[in-house]
Amino acid sequence: MTTTQDLLHQIQTILTSAETRQAKAEQLAAAIRLYRDYRWVGLYDVTATEIAIIAWSGPGAPAYPRFPVSQGLSGQAVASRRSVVCNDVANDPRYLTAFGSTQAEIIIPVIQVATQTVVGTVDVESEQKNAFTDTDQALLEACARAATGLWESPGGKS
Repeated sequence: MTTTQDLLHQIQTILTSAETRQAKAEQLAAAIRLYRDYRWVGLYDVTATEIAIIAWSGPGAPAYPRFPVSQGLSGQAVASRRSVVCNDVANDPRYLTAFGSTQAEIIIPVIQVATQTVVGTVDVESEQKNAFTDTDQALLEACARAATGLWESPGGKS
């Protein structure tokens, strides 16, 4: 069984590989998704005006690959600089429907160490209500901290 430490080590190995940023992002999303058998994991860039998908792992592209930084649960995570857990998206007006079958979503902001600004997000979606626990949140926050290099490396965020 893979431990959280194994996953965090895997993230570091991916980040230090010679792969392109796109390939690294795809591998990171897949590693996080497979670790807890999440249905969908997406990694996004955050700029002053928008949130844009870099890569995802799961059944297809999101309905909104780019959207204003002020919208959705992601916009709330960026504005508050805190994780947003929504275990019943049908009852949250902030939710932007990415997949019709999503019942729960968690958004983790990725904060650049040097500037303390939000440069990305880790977005995880589930087809089950009440899918995300405090354990999931802690794990995904650790993954976001470990993956910060994806946004800070040379040739990183565009």
